[in-house]
Amino acid sequence: MVEAGIHDRFVVARAFVALSVAMGLGRFAFTPILPLMLDQAGLSPESAATLATANYLGYLAGAVAAIAVHRIAQSVLSLRISLVTLVATIAVMAATESVTAWLVLRFVAGAASAAVFVFTTRVAHQRVRADGDGVGWVFGGVGGGIVLSAAAVLVLGETADWRVAWLVSAVLAAVLATAAWTLPGEPRTVEHTAAPRPAASPAGRRGFAWLTAAYFCEGMGYIVSATFLVAAVAASGSAHWLGSAVWIAVGVAVVPSCVLWMRLARRYSPASMTTVALVVQAAAVAVSAVIGNGAVQMVAALCFGGTMIAIVMLALGEGARLAGPRAAAILTSVYGLGQVLGPLAVAPLLGGGYSAALGLAAAVIAAGALCMIPVLRADRAA
Repeated sequence: MVEAGIHDRFVVARAFVALSVAMGLGRFAFTPILPLMLDQAGLSPESAATLATANYLGYLAGAVAAIAVHRIAQSVLSLRISLVTLVATIAVMAATESVTAWLVLRFVAGAASAAVFVFTTRVAHQRVRADGDGVGWVFGGVGGGIVLSAAAVLVLGETADWRVAWLVSAVLAAVLATAAWTLPGEPRTVEHTAAPRPAASPAGRRGFAWLTAAYFCEGMGYIVSATFLVAAVAASGSAHWLGSAVWIAVGVAVVPSCVLWMRLARRYSPASMTTVALVVQAAAVAVSAVIGNGAVQMVAALCFGGTMIAIVMLALGEGARLAGPRAAAILTSVYGLGQVLGPLAVAPLLGGGYSAALGLAAAVIAAGALCMIPVLRADRAA
């Protein structure tokens, strides 16, 4: 039992680092570097939205490919190729000022981050005890990478060059990738015929349909804040360090959030906690849209970070309960679609600043919370 516990901790640590590379750096390093690119590289807010969309479209494509081609989610070679690809795409961002090249790089980075995410979470669920907090800590790795990317920009200072910021992020990703390199693949198991799952009740099917709508709204709404939060703080005239500090607060809140929400979900239910988390997140994004005070922004960032990854875990858990194994593929697809559409939807609003875009994002997340009401009813009926 002791050896099993030690093994679990080693797997959790390496999986935590893998998600730090894939999501915190490969995906979200763009957020704290974006203000530098807007100031120095001639990037417009509208073009920034397009770059974000390319990354999220790549993520959607990578996630769908990993679902369709099972070897992507099972192969250690796939993990390693994706890690190398992430480091390379981060580094090459500094080598060009071509928006077209950036679009390609962000798309490829999105696909590689999805491959690492699917592989890592699959291994974590298969190799880490399901009745503990290990899987929650694995998802917290996203926050670890966010903290590193934001801290790097903060340390570089107000006069940092955007190219240097990308190169430093690439170095950090390379160092972490070496630790994630030995993450094991799936354990070999004896195949057996699974017991047939009872067909979902009509209430369960309706509940899953509403959960899918809520999860789409979350994907579409949260990604706007996750992309433009630092740029919005920088544009508000606050101290130069506040944007990076706010993004650090987001990352710090992400790290323990999944563990805390999982414990609450065991006591209450995934559906009820998903609803609460959506309400908290909608309020946080709304506050960040209308109040520029630094202390308020920090609190809002903690609330946003404390829910953004936890909602993923909670919704997937509720989806599995309502619709079985097929739920993960459906929910991942609609969430990815929402992330693609979010930056596109707010792009026309960015010419006048970021408040309107964040306000729209808050409204979409709030709509997701409303969509959870029928899910709660289905949860009680089940």
